[in-house]
Amino acid sequence: MGITTQYTVSLDEVGPVEVSLASYGSGQPFLLLHGGAGPQSVTGFAEKFAAAHDVRVLVPTHPGFAGTVRPGSLTSVPGLAALYGALLDQLGLTDVTVIGNSIGGWITAEIALLKSPRVSGIVLVDAVGIEVPGHPVADFFALTMDQVFELSFHDPEPFRVDPATLPPAAQAIAAGNRTAIAVYAGSAMADPTLVGRLGSLELPALVLWGESDGIVDVDYGRAYAAAIPMARFQLLPETGHSPQLETPDQVDHAIWDSADTDFSAFAR
Repeated sequence: MGITTQYTVSLDEVGPVEVSLASYGSGQPFLLLHGGAGPQSVTGFAEKFAAAHDVRVLVPTHPGFAGTVRPGSLTSVPGLAALYGALLDQLGLTDVTVIGNSIGGWITAEIALLKSPRVSGIVLVDAVGIEVPGHPVADFFALTMDQVFELSFHDPEPFRVDPATLPPAAQAIAAGNRTAIAVYAGSAMADPTLVGRLGSLELPALVLWGESDGIVDVDYGRAYAAAIPMARFQLLPETGHSPQLETPDQVDHAIWDSADTDFSAFAR
């Protein structure tokens, strides 16, 4: 089980921000960033990855998700990246690998662009954030939840939930998550400047993509990897938009196999 700690992080032009941070295991640090589904979409993988490799996996809850408070002036993905960069400084961590899924992948890319010496590598897992002509991010806000499940998983049946059957508290959290996504990412879930800025990165990147992802397709993923000079792209079979939920063993092996070979910065 993870240990959750509350931190107060001061950001210029935002002020103090409360961050809930769950920690699993001990050893080399990995920062694991969730997507729009909230922190519960990555906590199972965090626990599994930490236990399998004797590493420390840190999972923050993006302010505004899971019932947490979002300061009114924290309104962008780069703002979240600055928040987590400041958190790494506050914790005094080094040799950090940042892993992010979906919007968490976009935040990961922006963290890398801060060029912090504390970050040694990144893993983008079905990330959003760039614009790829002819391959738009699915319009999440125009979809029913049933359509979201269809597009998000190779086999949606084990994950499908009828929101109307959830308790009122869970429905309120889901609504809050949806609002937070809209504030941070906007309806397009992309920044037209990001793909060009990624060309300045000088750290190793692993780009993992579910071959059945209907939210952001495989060609979008290949374009993400092509924009990063030191990136390697790997396709995950029979997997959708949330590989850490649907095929966690594939994600584990992809990251750790890379650590043992060309991504030597990831491992000790």
